[in-house]
Amino acid sequence: MNRRFIRALLRQSVDRTPVWMMRQAGRYLPEYRALRAQTTDFMKFCQTPELAMQATLQPLARFDLDAAIIFSDILTVPNAMGCPVRFAAGEGPVFDSPVRNMHDINSLKQVDVVKDLSYVMSAIKQTRAELSADIPLIGFSGSPWTLAAYMIEGSGSKLWLHPRTMVYQNPKALLELLQRLTDVVIDYVNAQIESGADAIMIFDSWGGILSYDSYREFSLAFMQQIADKIHRNHDGSRIPLVFYTKQAMPWLSLLADSGCDAVGLDWTIDMAKAHTLIGNKVALQGNLDPAVLLSNKEAIQREVNKLLTAMSGRDGYVMNLGHGIDKSTPIANVDAMLSAIHNFVLPEEV
Repeated sequence: MNRRFIRALLRQSVDRTPVWMMRQAGRYLPEYRALRAQTTDFMKFCQTPELAMQATLQPLARFDLDAAIIFSDILTVPNAMGCPVRFAAGEGPVFDSPVRNMHDINSLKQVDVVKDLSYVMSAIKQTRAELSADIPLIGFSGSPWTLAAYMIEGSGSKLWLHPRTMVYQNPKALLELLQRLTDVVIDYVNAQIESGADAIMIFDSWGGILSYDSYREFSLAFMQQIADKIHRNHDGSRIPLVFYTKQAMPWLSLLADSGCDAVGLDWTIDMAKAHTLIGNKVALQGNLDPAVLLSNKEAIQREVNKLLTAMSGRDGYVMNLGHGIDKSTPIANVDAMLSAIHNFVLPEEV
């Protein structure tokens, strides 16, 4: 296997900076749009292993990437817990019955991840069988807090007032919900590892909406449980764990001590400052602004060079976007980014 991506996450030396993209399997690819047209129901698409496998492999057929990430959605977990999610056109995910009190929490289903999320495991197994042996496969889950935020709010939001209010108004119920989600997530990612995932990423997309102390109690504490209890060694190989909290600058030092192997960073965080705060405790991943890929070749070259220069000489860096690739990104600009990464040379070495 091409261990470049795995080695970087474990802070080992690599021959060149590894790269993959969040949401690399998705709507910016014309082949994905054609595949997606086979069903209008997004959850049905996710629940069809053959389609998920094809979507996972599509960007690897087109681009020179160092990792694949299984095509799925973080909201498969609440859906399996009996909190159905639907994806409304122009609205994103919608929960018609939000979870907002202890009665709602107690009504959630006990989950057997091997049974209730079997389609994800099947997609991983099928993908691993078809994927080049040189390419690691990333499994993932949403963080307990991020999953809870969707379940409580009932949809995506700019302010997330319902989950933020619950922090103060009904913390006991919220902590119970977060613990139940944590138990499921641990089982879920362990099942992904058993099915063939070579690394795990936890997306704490909405951790940054919390206050400083609330983040530690309602998000980070539960991610630490995940770090403590997932299978970090499988079939003789170390399984790296990446934590990504959007807008994580206030908690970088805490994340570095949380038990993960790497911290993913969004584009608002200065990588050099992150390196100073974190040191060599964990690897770093990120954090090119996805909007750069909507610009031009010259701007892409400049921003890639700036980022790679800041990270030069550091074992433990994976190049990525600071968030998911935008659906309107031109294919040529992805090629330009990858070319800039693969051909990067430090200015003083030119």
